[in-house]
Amino acid sequence: MRTILVTGGYGFIGSNFIRYLFRQKGFKGRVVNLDKLTYAANPDSLKEVTAKFKARCTSVKCDICDHELVDKLFKKYRFDCVVHFAAESHVDRSIYGPKDFVETNIHGTFSLLEAARAAWADRKDVRFHHISTDEVYGSLGRTGKFKETTPYDPRSPYSASKAASDHLVMAYHHTYGLPVTISNCSNNYGPYQFPEKLLPVVLINAIEGKPLPIYGDGKNVRDWLYVEDHCSAIWRVINKGRPGRTYNVGGDGEMTNLELVKGICDALEKLVPSSENKALKGKRYADLITFVKDRPGHDRRYAIDYSRLRRELGWQPSVGLAEGLCRTVAWYLSNWQWVTLVRSGEYRKWEEKNYGGRGKTAARAGGRGRRNAR
Repeated sequence: MRTILVTGGYGFIGSNFIRYLFRQKGFKGRVVNLDKLTYAANPDSLKEVTAKFKARCTSVKCDICDHELVDKLFKKYRFDCVVHFAAESHVDRSIYGPKDFVETNIHGTFSLLEAARAAWADRKDVRFHHISTDEVYGSLGRTGKFKETTPYDPRSPYSASKAASDHLVMAYHHTYGLPVTISNCSNNYGPYQFPEKLLPVVLINAIEGKPLPIYGDGKNVRDWLYVEDHCSAIWRVINKGRPGRTYNVGGDGEMTNLELVKGICDALEKLVPSSENKALKGKRYADLITFVKDRPGHDRRYAIDYSRLRRELGWQPSVGLAEGLCRTVAWYLSNWQWVTLVRSGEYRKWEEKNYGGRGKTAARAGGRGRRNAR
């Protein structure tokens, strides 16, 4: 693969995937990171990569819903592979503002599919890989796991928009012969996650002595997947997966939300004992746990059966939840400046510096069609 298009590469999973790529000895290609630079995009997440691999890692500011510009980028860079992360992904935001989710997750995916179909014609030496979620399957009872054959049953505007994009991607394979693969993953966690998700919210609040909010009774179960394991699964599917195939990616990390929060508290106690944290005023981290009103349509349990991925492609997770939590907590504590900049909005100054704060895309600003990220 000579040139890979990564959409949403400044986001949590996308930035981790780009870093993962450039650690692979066998990867000699080029990455074009296409990102709209919304609130959750942070160029600092790729600062070291773009500095070290400046000639091979290019950033383009672009809304994937801009059909004309996306077409131009396909013609300019001649992508061999698309890895499509770009999406609105926060369930709570989708409940109170679903419009952005429909536009980005459905219309944006359609735009990319159309551009790929036009650029690749009947080529079979290319790949369009779509990143999706286990939330498209709905909710499980106390037993069982989601399989690739589980009927879709989305419960939120977010999961409904992802389900729709999944169907579009597969339809382009069956109708037009586009070489596609899809991966449906469980809940990711790890470094560089934007602090609106459960794990970083709890971690940051705990350090600052603030309440640790848990929806409902805290017994909602999720299957937690360390982000680097997810990246390795994606790369395996892209290189070895069968076109027209869906692969579930899980972490063997089932845990209730309450258990997860307690696990974060335990990890913090080992690294920054509550007795040494003045913000706690004599309390322990676990004393900050606070139950709040449940959110609408809150699925009770998710669990992933990734046996197809293990059986066909030889993949399985390598980082257990206990180890992954310790790694994640340690990373945030060692990178508190990153957290501070994200929460303050200071990281947005990168966009103002590079794009003049006028919302111009890199392909249109100056007519060069690309700009390196830092």
